Amino acid sequence: MDSLRLGWESSPVSEPLQTDEQVATPPGRARRRRARRGEGPALREEILQAAERLLIETGDQEAVSIRAVAQAVGVTPPSIYLHFADKNDLVFAVCERAFARFDAVQEEAAAQSDDPLESLMLRGRAYVRFGLENPEQYRILFMTRPSGTPHSWTPETIAGIAAFWHLVEAVQRCMDAGALTQGDPVVYAIGCWSSVHGITSLLLSHPQFPWPEHEELIDHILLAPIEGLRPKG
Repeated sequence: MDSLRLGWESSPVSEPLQTDEQVATPPGRARRRRARRGEGPALREEILQAAERLLIETGDQEAVSIRAVAQAVGVTPPSIYLHFADKNDLVFAVCERAFARFDAVQEEAAAQSDDPLESLMLRGRAYVRFGLENPEQYRILFMTRPSGTPHSWTPETIAGIAAFWHLVEAVQRCMDAGALTQGDPVVYAIGCWSSVHGITSLLLSHPQFPWPEHEELIDHILLAPIEGLRPKG
């Protein structure tokens, strides 16, 4: 399933490793003491939080440099490389955290209706809304060239995320209720995903296009594949 290999628009973001001699302590911030045994996970979490703040505040992955993150945390860049191979690895680790929120938002929206088809529509609307409200994270996760994706992010990584399998389960519920024709729920789910990803990426990439009213447009995009899968007659 190579089609699940994220996307094709962004550029690789790796940075070369720097030594302590090359990079001084960030100005205006006291140098952090060396972490004691067992404190590594806490420092890694601080690094992720700082990188996520930079990404949200600037809306630009280029602003999340190793130097900027090190300055925000109060360490030198080599300390970052103890936890992340390069900037690319760090940025994807930050965005991976968004997956949990991404799934929770869709699950919460889908739970607002007991009707499986309406629930599927609500899930789709929540998907698009999340992408528009978290544009940089969405671009990095789903619109990055394969060459800019860490080796650990295989097609199986994306296929295995909870949000995707919750979508498959939602499609299966629609089939069980007779709202959709019987078929492979994974194929149906990929079709639904293709629709919501398509409109989300277009809205993000071309905000100046004279789009119709967003809610009406999104509903039209969501209904198109669903109508084609409904029982005839």
